[in-house]
Amino acid sequence: MFTHDERDRLRAALVSAARTDPRITGAAVVGSAAVDREDRWSDIDLALCLDEAAEVDDVVRDWSDRMYRDHSVVHHLDVRRGATLFRVFLLPDTLQVDLSFWPAADFGATGAAFRLVFGTAADVREVGPPEALDLVGMGWLYALHARSGIARGRVWQAQHMVSGLREQVLALACLRHGLPAVQGRGMDDLPAEVTAPLGATLVRAVDPPELVRAFRATVDAFLAEVGWVDTELASSLTPTMRELVDTSAAGAKAITPD
Repeated sequence: MFTHDERDRLRAALVSAARTDPRITGAAVVGSAAVDREDRWSDIDLALCLDEAAEVDDVVRDWSDRMYRDHSVVHHLDVRRGATLFRVFLLPDTLQVDLSFWPAADFGATGAAFRLVFGTAADVREVGPPEALDLVGMGWLYALHARSGIARGRVWQAQHMVSGLREQVLALACLRHGLPAVQGRGMDDLPAEVTAPLGATLVRAVDPPELVRAFRATVDAFLAEVGWVDTELASSLTPTMRELVDTSAAGAKAITPD
């Protein structure tokens, strides 16, 4: 396990290397360190601004070679958002290092968790929370597939879909309480009166009757959250969502031996 000091030294070394790389015109600390919320489990998040003349592939390759050579990287993962590449490295001591490579026009604070170290940040649009109605739509979509998974006896797919529906419930609750609604970041800060009843939505075994029980509880929680968004929409969705549960129960009964 890495220590605070080891993490700080590595971050400082990466910033120093960025300052001496002519292809990099700016760097920013992002994530929890940018808002003084680091704890012993936090990773390193460093955003690098690329010179307009830089060959992106060359920069990424050189920095990846550095990470593998100097820090014995175990593996890495690429995540793209628009023209920005996030390369996520796993180190042997379990430290995660996220290096993101940004075009100059996009390099700026899309939220509060951005602290410029050197260079100039562009004036970019802040990324807002997800739209409540989009979460609602994803919720009933997960519910459709939960129903078909249960009815077909595809129990692992069904538990995945029930869990996906619960994620939308929690995200809607986070929006309602002014908490981060992506990647589960606000869930643990929800009031106990919100989270405690959601224990019933957990799938405790991958058998059809248990899946139906958890599905029913999750649909109830979903409709309650939709009611906070739009009462008319909740009323409109209720008969169809109840039908999904009822038909999943009928399907589960048909495939479950007496």
